[in-house]
Amino acid sequence: MEQEAAQAARVARLARRIRVARGDEPADLVLAGGQVVNVLSAEIYPADVAIVDGMIAGVGAPGAYQGREHHDLDGQLVCPALIDGHVHLESSMMLPRDFARAVVPHGTLLVVSDPHEIANVCGLDGIRFMLAASAGLPLDVFVMLSSCVPATDMETSGARLRAANLATLAWEDRVLGIAEVMNYPGVIGAADDLLRKIDLGLAAGRLVDGHAPGVRGMALTAYAASGISSDHESFALEEAREKLRLGFHVLVREGSTTRNLAALLPLITPRTAAHCSFCTDDKHPDDIAREGHIDWIVRQAIAGGLDPVLAVQCASYNTARHFGFRDRGALAPAYRADLLVADRFPDFNVRRVYRAGELVAADGHLLQDPPATAVPAALTQTMRLHPDCTRPDATNLQVAAATGQRVHVIVMVPHQIITGRTIATLPVVDGQLTADPGQDVLKLAVWERHTASGKVGVGFVHGFGLQRGALGSSVAHDSHNIVVVGTNDADMLRVAHLVGAMGGGQAAVAEGQVLVQVPLEVAGLMSARPYEEMAALAHAEVAAAQALGCTLPNPFIALAFVALPVIPSLKLTDFGLVDVERFTLIPLIAE
Repeated sequence: MEQEAAQAARVARLARRIRVARGDEPADLVLAGGQVVNVLSAEIYPADVAIVDGMIAGVGAPGAYQGREHHDLDGQLVCPALIDGHVHLESSMMLPRDFARAVVPHGTLLVVSDPHEIANVCGLDGIRFMLAASAGLPLDVFVMLSSCVPATDMETSGARLRAANLATLAWEDRVLGIAEVMNYPGVIGAADDLLRKIDLGLAAGRLVDGHAPGVRGMALTAYAASGISSDHESFALEEAREKLRLGFHVLVREGSTTRNLAALLPLITPRTAAHCSFCTDDKHPDDIAREGHIDWIVRQAIAGGLDPVLAVQCASYNTARHFGFRDRGALAPAYRADLLVADRFPDFNVRRVYRAGELVAADGHLLQDPPATAVPAALTQTMRLHPDCTRPDATNLQVAAATGQRVHVIVMVPHQIITGRTIATLPVVDGQLTADPGQDVLKLAVWERHTASGKVGVGFVHGFGLQRGALGSSVAHDSHNIVVVGTNDADMLRVAHLVGAMGGGQAAVAEGQVLVQVPLEVAGLMSARPYEEMAALAHAEVAAAQALGCTLPNPFIALAFVALPVIPSLKLTDFGLVDVERFTLIPLIAE
């Protein structure tokens, strides 16, 4: 009986939608006088949009529909709502509630999230928390199950997830498949546990996301042969073109740290656009406040010469189709009424956002705040530093060397998470290597914070530009140990101690004085503070770093990626220096 009643209700709604489409019955809402951006026919034209029961009933000539509610758009654009095809919500430093408050006013109503940041700290409990915390929001959050926890065996994480662990969540609501398979050498080498994770997704008819930075030729073909169907890690045009040829859906990334749009924009043409989408991967709150979200990528793509309709298509319809959302991403009958109203191109300033036909944001603000998120106590108690490893008299940052010995140095690349490498000769004081701000080579350290082992990896890095002090963070992809860069050991130890004492967070210190601190009490990754406060704190920490001489646009985001040993070419973990191209640990002292 319940099934029959449910079917009867569905049929009644369907019949009503058809009557509205015929013009025989008034719609719930008519958006009239707008310019419809049709991503199906690649046109922009004047039309009215009729909405009933949260669905689009019709898109027709001006005046075709009557509605109980009628909005005159006065020539503004009407577009499908935007979709972020790959994002880590944790990297916004906000809980899902405030992430939604930040991005929904910019027209983003659906995101495909990989919660592997919190999974690396808290395991399955972290993924379950993100699923629970993202339910009931004015933003649809779908999840890909984190495939690389940890990303490699050359670091210490707070959890280890195997295929059998992921299988326990594979059929949860809002789980779409297997998230970016970062250990591409393992896939290419047919590592059993990785293939089991890929098979888990494929056998369930789900997607498996990729992550293959710089992989080309037969190695890329082998990676594609695994069944992985997308990639968001292309840095060069020909690399992305090769991935397109092999069947990958190319997600063009433009986030806070990595900005690939300019390099990859020529890939997107009327012939190829269907296989391309936009994503942010990581977007900080101050950047969302200053730039926007996916709407920012649309504006940048248009400014770079991309046809505006193709830009919107890459920001909506293409992503929806790739992930199997058959009723999202376009303005047409029987599609869900997730849409936005924006100023005409090229401005594309989002003015109103409708979710299932309901106005949820206007003029840059969410109309109703989501409920507060309850955070389990265990997720706020994740900093397990050895009690002696950040003492002021700790010697774990010392590197013994003879005068004239050379060291491997990580080289930062602005606006990218890839790094270069060089070899430098550094000052030796009392038999210990020191940083040399004069040649912009600073000391770098990663403290293990999950098992209280006291392990510390030490290296050197070029490109931060600091002239004094130190910066540090418990956001250090993907194992999220504490990472600190500095001009002297005393300030570095002070930062590491401060981050641990906060229960996780970010800080800047100079001559022992705390310039700024940003507590991230949830898994050392996120704060329960509101979006506006987090945006202000993120802005303040960048300003503090710049006052110390830092030349990177956002040094805390850049710092988070120097510990990620699956992105070429040289990285640092608590195990030591990782040569990513050879996928092995190497000595700090160069031969």
